[in-house]
Amino acid sequence: MPLLEIDNLRVTFSTADGDVNAVNGVSFDINQGETLAIVGESGSGKSQTAFAMMGLLAKNGRAAGAARFDGKDLLTMSNRDLNQIRAREMAMIFQDPMTSLNPYMRISDQMAEVLMLHKGMGKAAAINEATKMLDAVRIPDARARITMFPHEFSGGMRQRIMIAMALLCQPRLLIADEPTTALDVTVQAQIMQVLGDIRRDFGTAVILITHDLGVVAGFCDRTLVMYGGQIMEEGPTDDVFASPVHPYTSGLLKAVPRLDRADATLATIAGEPPDMSRLPAGCPFSPRCAQVLDNCRAERPVLATRGNRRRACHLPIKEVA
Repeated sequence: MPLLEIDNLRVTFSTADGDVNAVNGVSFDINQGETLAIVGESGSGKSQTAFAMMGLLAKNGRAAGAARFDGKDLLTMSNRDLNQIRAREMAMIFQDPMTSLNPYMRISDQMAEVLMLHKGMGKAAAINEATKMLDAVRIPDARARITMFPHEFSGGMRQRIMIAMALLCQPRLLIADEPTTALDVTVQAQIMQVLGDIRRDFGTAVILITHDLGVVAGFCDRTLVMYGGQIMEEGPTDDVFASPVHPYTSGLLKAVPRLDRADATLATIAGEPPDMSRLPAGCPFSPRCAQVLDNCRAERPVLATRGNRRRACHLPIKEVA
């Protein structure tokens, strides 16, 4: 049985202008120790998918469908039971650690608080355990620096601290939402190395949410591509990168800068992301697709499985360019 199963997940937000359908029938799973990338442009529904399964939607949001963790549906749990799962089984790190770290508390107090609350440790033992975790995510001289405040660390170091805090209770699933945003490429590589080490050393399953395909290659076992709140394509990362079977995936890959070919050109995807309150009747990508067919505009394509790949597209695979 998969560690996490998402089945027909839908997320809707009530606004003054009507309902906004942020996630529309998303289904996927992840096994213990596996890494899954969820990629797509901003507004594609990546983060809201994670927030729904973690019970972190905004007050005007509601989720439907199922999100089963170890067979238990997260969407129907009481807040008390969900808090226990979030503390001990699932954890999430966010793209801006300064919105998650308390600027007025020392790192030692913030990390110790987690272990004292959820594992019943005394403060001295909790700080000692927190120090070990900072060592695990490669914070230099962790024993001395754990008493510092968040603003005394660089952006990359703060992100490592957030990873360490998420791992304190040794969760089986770690969700990383844009963990390398606003970091330079060297620090990005270091953060991805830390996440890779965590997967190897702790057997933690990782869901990496990002719009940056560059951080996915070489790290994730599978890649799931979202657009307009729907899954466009899913498959093994190497296969998706080598031979995309959806025009949107192909467009994303062509938009990645290439330094390995002298003739490489940087392409763009024409048009704008869809208005999530007024999605097209057919494929959400149809208004921007250079290979659109007549039925693409009127009929939503079914997410079909073929071998180890899934895709939602009316275009024959051999014609995807």
